[in-house]
Amino acid sequence: MTSTDQHAKRPDAARGPGPWLALAVLVLAVLLVAVDATVLGLATPFLSEDLKPSGTQLLWIGDVYSFVIAGLLVSMGSLGDRIGRKKLLLVGAVAFGGVSVLNAYATSPEMMIVARALLGVAGATLMPSTLALIRNIFHDAKERSLAIGIWGAAASAGAAVGPVVGGFLLEHFWWGSVFLINLPVMAVLVVVGIKLLPESKNPAPGPWDLPSVGLSLIGMAGVVYAVKEAAAHGFHWYVFAAAGVGAGALYWFVRRQLTLPAPLLDMRLFHHRGFSGAVLADLLTILGLSGLVFFLSQFLQLVQLHSPLKAGLIELPAAVGAVGAGLLAGYTARRASVRSAVSGGLLALALSLAACTLVSADTGVVLLGLALFLGGMGAGMAFTVTADVILSSVPKEQAGAASAVSETAYELGAALGIALLGSIVTGIYRGFTVPAGVPAAVADAAHESLGGAVQSAKELSPEVSARLLSSAQSAFTDGFQTAAAVGSALLFATAVAAWFMLRGQKLEDGVEH
Repeated sequence: MTSTDQHAKRPDAARGPGPWLALAVLVLAVLLVAVDATVLGLATPFLSEDLKPSGTQLLWIGDVYSFVIAGLLVSMGSLGDRIGRKKLLLVGAVAFGGVSVLNAYATSPEMMIVARALLGVAGATLMPSTLALIRNIFHDAKERSLAIGIWGAAASAGAAVGPVVGGFLLEHFWWGSVFLINLPVMAVLVVVGIKLLPESKNPAPGPWDLPSVGLSLIGMAGVVYAVKEAAAHGFHWYVFAAAGVGAGALYWFVRRQLTLPAPLLDMRLFHHRGFSGAVLADLLTILGLSGLVFFLSQFLQLVQLHSPLKAGLIELPAAVGAVGAGLLAGYTARRASVRSAVSGGLLALALSLAACTLVSADTGVVLLGLALFLGGMGAGMAFTVTADVILSSVPKEQAGAASAVSETAYELGAALGIALLGSIVTGIYRGFTVPAGVPAAVADAAHESLGGAVQSAKELSPEVSARLLSSAQSAFTDGFQTAAAVGSALLFATAVAAWFMLRGQKLEDGVEH
């Protein structure tokens, strides 16, 4: 069975500039989706002032985008295998641009949550298509590793570049501008992509199973919602209900895939120890990086009182480290080993988070930059190698579904990073002691979020305002340090697990025929 992509028939198709120009278009798409996942971090204080969301609504605004993407990626990756990956990518790009306008002009927290969810639907069509097209464009294994390295660098760097882009825009425009930048980028992607990208799909894919699509979405959303609510508010009946519904839907999804002649996702892939180890490492790498970047953005602005642009620039070393490591990842994995590259990357990210347990309002820019550079380097190395392992484990015909597994791990990791680590931050923050003389209404607003404390403090006398802000900032710092410690311990454990699970795993060499 061969792909309808004409490049699949010629091993030398990756020669010349054409495929690399096509890769540039794909990188543009993945960079934008990755930027969009983190650019909101810097805009959060401004959005909080304008829309006045509650603490729970603020968390939903931050993570519903990733929840929806995680729930739909497998379905959309499988759809791309069926109708054509180029077609799905271009349709998704148009939808992504249109829904970005809705995000930019949201007038209430509820509208913003819905708009972010719709943006997640559009984003789910983009990510698996990009990686699947790489699988079908580059047939020389070393060239494909370099292409995946560039793709991975864009995905990792996008998470760190987001704050810089957001910081620049917030210095000059209102918070909605962080979404409007999507429009020109998506326009370029569509116009250039129509001419440069080759179409590819599975020539005998079977039907697209709608019940599986629904089960995947319900399962992911239910489980992640339960985790977030349990960490933030404790174990209530609705948490158990959501967890039960989500787990039941995922179990049903798996059972259904094992019986379908043309499943959305071939679950037998997970029998392969290397494949499963790569997916686990993929997920937890992004969990650590996204949680770090999202809450560090708020820490830099609301505790250390940096401007949005300066806060973004302070986080830039993470992007530099991610790009550098991503480009060297394939070479490193071949010269050393896959497990050395992945475990080493996870260890570097764990050390970066461990360093964040020591941050305070007085921590210098240089120390923060070094910690972020180390974290970005570790994330870029681990994420790129695991993506290569996942993608090269399947035939070209299943590239979309395999890409979706990698992307689901990425987006679920981003969602869980914000939900789990964010719930720790929120839980500790809400316990801070309000100074005497603060009215009850102001105290309630201050306990919702640090952004709320900054805004409500403006209604108080200078002396009381200073005491309130000091107490709130101290509590947020304690929460951030604790979340960093939990994330660091989790990544240290994952580095050890990856060392054993990826034993004997190698990247492909040579050209496919």
